Amino acid sequence: MTLELGPDDKRMRLRYAGTCRLCARQLSAGEEAVYERGSKTVRCVDCAVGAMESDPGSAGVSARREYERRRDNREQRIRTDHPKLGGLILALTDDPQSTRAWERGALGEELLARRLADLPDTFRVLHDRRIRGTRANIDHIVIGPTGAWVIDAKRYVGKRPALRVEGGIIRPRVESLRIGGRDGTKLVQGVQSQVERVAAALGEAAPPVTGVLCFLEADWPLIGGSFSVDGVDVLWPRLLVQRVTDATPQLLDVDLIHTQLASAFPSV
Repeated sequence: MTLELGPDDKRMRLRYAGTCRLCARQLSAGEEAVYERGSKTVRCVDCAVGAMESDPGSAGVSARREYERRRDNREQRIRTDHPKLGGLILALTDDPQSTRAWERGALGEELLARRLADLPDTFRVLHDRRIRGTRANIDHIVIGPTGAWVIDAKRYVGKRPALRVEGGIIRPRVESLRIGGRDGTKLVQGVQSQVERVAAALGEAAPPVTGVLCFLEADWPLIGGSFSVDGVDVLWPRLLVQRVTDATPQLLDVDLIHTQLASAFPSV
């Protein structure tokens, strides 16, 4: 992609070290960057390109890509090991659970993206965003008058998310997420880490950033059911949209925040 600059922008090698205005990355002296004359700030080349892109991303792309990679590798391995019977073996056996989990995850992200399309037009949504320097991604980021929402979609069909609380009077209170009776602590920690990264990308003036675990097709009770565990909201898609729109609005520059996050977390 050709980098087109605004009238006040200049692409140059920095004489002094600086910090990217959008993603807060440290830029060393001599590194190529874009100097913004009007505000006397700089932004890295990645963000300069990213700021031009309005692509909201496609939900589930990275998970579906990983599923297809694993599926294709298994098929190739079986056909190589069993030239005559490979086709029959593939027809009579399923992919391992660890492979099918990626397909379920992709479908969950796609379904949630359809629900997020119901948000008012004052909101912006980013799907499947890459976390630079890692192999991880953020499923969905919603930006609007009520702040930024970091959402991890989970499709656990027929499983019930529940809050377990231990201690509280004599011992310290300890909260944990259980999913169908199994420990879900790592899911909560993953969202907490994503929230920290998003807040860091927005800097000191960051708006409220809320972490959410959204379970699709889970065994939610008819009354109640949603809860918060260690600062992460746990709920279902319809309630998520309601929670995002009904939260207390702030005086925010939604388009600027959207641009900052789209640059800091590019689409996969």
